[in-house]
Amino acid sequence: MSAPAGPPAVVLVGPPGAGKSTVGRILAARLGVGYRDTDADIEATAGRPIPEIFIDQGEPHFRELERAAVRDALAGHGGVLSLGGGAIMDEGTRALLAGLPVVFLDVGLHAAVHRVGLDAPRPLLAVNPRQSWRELMEARRPLYTEVARAVVGTDDGTPEDVAEAVLDALQLKDA
Repeated sequence: MSAPAGPPAVVLVGPPGAGKSTVGRILAARLGVGYRDTDADIEATAGRPIPEIFIDQGEPHFRELERAAVRDALAGHGGVLSLGGGAIMDEGTRALLAGLPVVFLDVGLHAAVHRVGLDAPRPLLAVNPRQSWRELMEARRPLYTEVARAVVGTDDGTPEDVAEAVLDALQLKDA
């Protein structure tokens, strides 16, 4: 299912394990629009998985690819869009998100670890995943909150419950 050109109907932000991909697909189906994930866009453009980009070319190169992917997706995708967990670290990206229907999917450490797993290929969580996740969230939580029109917790509900809460928060129930 394709989506009309941007702006997106919903933009999901949050840390690894928040459920952005799962909830994003459910939202897209509920709204009758397409789903897009900027991490998948980066992998398609680079022709390799994100962990390999980090290892072979470094985080700064990955962040350049990410900025371009987010910019393109925000301009050209009118459906549901999930951003990579660190996309909001870029000031330009945060500026592009201003005024858009952004939802921060918040998740606690226990649920994130359960969902992501400690051996998942997450480059920024490779060493001491629990501590790394805590540090990431200390740096990122204020930025997720800054760009979000709404914050929806994902620890206790099913993905369908979370999608419903997102629709409620953005007043898209009758969409």
